[in-house]
Amino acid sequence: MTQPQAGSTVPRRQLGRYLAALRMKAGLSVRAAAKAMDRSEPTIWRIETGKTSTRVPEVEAMCRLYKADAKTTEMLTALAKETKAKGWWQAYGDVLPEWFDLYVGLEAAASSFKWHEPELVPGLFQTHAYARALIEADIPGLDQQELERRVQLKITRQAILARPVDRPALQVVLGETVLRCPVGGPSVMAEQLDALATMSAELPNLELRVVPFGAGLQLGKIAGRFEILRFPASANGEESEPPTVYADLFTGALYLDKPGEVERYDRAFADIWKNSLTPEESRELIQAAAEDFRHG
Repeated sequence: MTQPQAGSTVPRRQLGRYLAALRMKAGLSVRAAAKAMDRSEPTIWRIETGKTSTRVPEVEAMCRLYKADAKTTEMLTALAKETKAKGWWQAYGDVLPEWFDLYVGLEAAASSFKWHEPELVPGLFQTHAYARALIEADIPGLDQQELERRVQLKITRQAILARPVDRPALQVVLGETVLRCPVGGPSVMAEQLDALATMSAELPNLELRVVPFGAGLQLGKIAGRFEILRFPASANGEESEPPTVYADLFTGALYLDKPGEVERYDRAFADIWKNSLTPEESRELIQAAAEDFRHG
């Protein structure tokens, strides 16, 4: 299985933040910068938010416009070259939505996850059959080749769970609904739950918990599905990327990285974690649910 690499996403977002900071320090609005660069405002916005890569000459021109010194210009042009690197997921560009491309790059670069999933098994832990059933329900009528490519994209992402170095630390909380919803039918669910139980027992970097139905009202009911991704420090000891909250929607996604937003989701996760079963109790519940599907 191909090992996911961080690819261009993190350098792209770093470059965007640096350029935005330089522009603001120079006292220029996005509109003024776009006019001076003979670019559209959306183009400048996409560069500054890391949603597109940027050519070296364009970065040099922006540095001149923003009156950046030679050392800063050299650093940013080097970063611009990194944004052209392609992650493994680019091979799936035909089945990868643009809004999810950013997430997969961040996922591959993250050093830790706090993950709340109240309804469905998270993509990183889905079996082939479970993933296939979800995709078929989401996009009916796909031809078999495209269906298999979409499934394979999910399966390939799972390499980060057991990569030889820099495995991310994962704290994952599932709602009990995840264990009871018969996605794909009883046999598919039994296989999926067996896989979850095995991963929770064997992966040292994974702590998997379940919030039982009896836990009552806790912030997970209000916050819904979300992930908090954190990233390793760069060579100079600074964060390579700010903590980011990701929440996917039916036709897109939210990426939140303001400190206040992240702090609020951290508090929500702490409350969900407090109301969950221990890893051992959770594994027992998962195994019991698998038996129910097998013999029910």
